[in-house]
Amino acid sequence: MIEKIIYLEDLEPLEVYGVNNIKFERLSNAFPKLKIIARGNEIKVLGEEEEIESFEKVITQIRYHINTFNTLSKDDLNKIIEGKAKEAATKASKAEDVLIYGNSGKAISARTPHQQELVEKYQQKDLIFAIGPAGTGKTYTAIALAVRAFRNKEIKRIILSRPAVEAGESLGFLPGDMKEKLDPYLQALYDALFDMIPFKKLNEYMEEGTIQIAPLAYMRGRTLDNACVILDEAQNVTSKQLKMFLTRMGNNAKFLVTGDLTQIDLPGNQTSGLIEAQKILKGVSGISSIYFDDSDIIRHPLVKKIVDAYDAADQKKHVEQNKKKSNNKNQQKSSQS
Repeated sequence: MIEKIIYLEDLEPLEVYGVNNIKFERLSNAFPKLKIIARGNEIKVLGEEEEIESFEKVITQIRYHINTFNTLSKDDLNKIIEGKAKEAATKASKAEDVLIYGNSGKAISARTPHQQELVEKYQQKDLIFAIGPAGTGKTYTAIALAVRAFRNKEIKRIILSRPAVEAGESLGFLPGDMKEKLDPYLQALYDALFDMIPFKKLNEYMEEGTIQIAPLAYMRGRTLDNACVILDEAQNVTSKQLKMFLTRMGNNAKFLVTGDLTQIDLPGNQTSGLIEAQKILKGVSGISSIYFDDSDIIRHPLVKKIVDAYDAADQKKHVEQNKKKSNNKNQQKSSQS
């Protein structure tokens, strides 16, 4: 008889053991010849070597299942114990459109042609611009790609950033310290991560700095190696700021820049750095730009109608402005003659 300790490592014990240890009891009953003691992230096993090896194989399959699907139901556990897990894993690998499985096993996949293009370009390019209107899933798909790369150990860190540009509100009048003032600007990034990573595990990653969410100003002076870095709301950065961000790229890094050119909130007559970058970086190898449109909108059906209505209003305003300029020129010519 031998004794062995198995470490659950990055797994959440509650997911493995179940509420009131109901899944752990099922696991223990499947190996009656072993004495199994669970304490937090450690499982102590006593018994014959052959039995312990069989138990370890089951734990390996449990670990794979949770890391893949982000959940483990009693039915999943029964299939693993009964040796049917391989069939489920094969089915999962065939679902090529699934990027990751989020919380509660939710399948997250590319749902539109431009989202699929973003997924494909991620494999080919190190810097990608994803530009388009609200609700097209630019940022959500980008974050899903980052989480997938992180889970597959292709990268060591995820870094998400946004400029703290006021959209009609005053940052100075918001309550709290600087972090509390800035967090509302970053909330959309938190929301996406909460969909994909269990809350407790996400907090652990953030505490250790494996996943970071920070305003753009915090990027200055850094070199970002082995990371997937996403800059959201990039329409609200200046050309100088965007250059600063892009030059943070280190070895084995992927940079994704997302923005909506119809929602620029920069003060005065400042030109969006995202607009200028499209001109300056055009033709540079290793960079790709994907342009989403209202056909990609996957939020409430009204969002597409709202975007269309504003686009129509902007177009009408542009036509009226051109007409007014033309009339002014004609009047000037008449007065001169």
